[in-house]
Amino acid sequence: MIVIASVLIALVALLHVYFLVLEMFLWDKPIGLKTFRLTQEFATASKTLAANQGLYNGFLAAGLIWGLYLGTAGLAISVFFLLCVIIAGIFGAATVGKKILFVQALPAAIALGFLLAA
Repeated sequence: MIVIASVLIALVALLHVYFLVLEMFLWDKPIGLKTFRLTQEFATASKTLAANQGLYNGFLAAGLIWGLYLGTAGLAISVFFLLCVIIAGIFGAATVGKKILFVQALPAAIALGFLLAA
């Protein structure tokens, strides 16, 4: 069970690294515009805010990787950062769009479930 939890945590971390790249570097590029359904004008005007958001996603990824690196000693760290991802996903779903619940919160909730069951 711990192996499955670790793989799921790693996938959540990689997902947040992907969010970092999208928001910090590709926000106003074609893939960012398509992913977030933005106009070029809005993307240009909000690029700094998106980069800030991307940085926070990077911190979430770093925390999850840190917890994995510590192994069983990192259980509390993994739980904390998974909860942060879940809360961020719920907030994003409530304020931006329901899709965020499934893209961000659900994978973290599944990983947390496996971690706590291990």
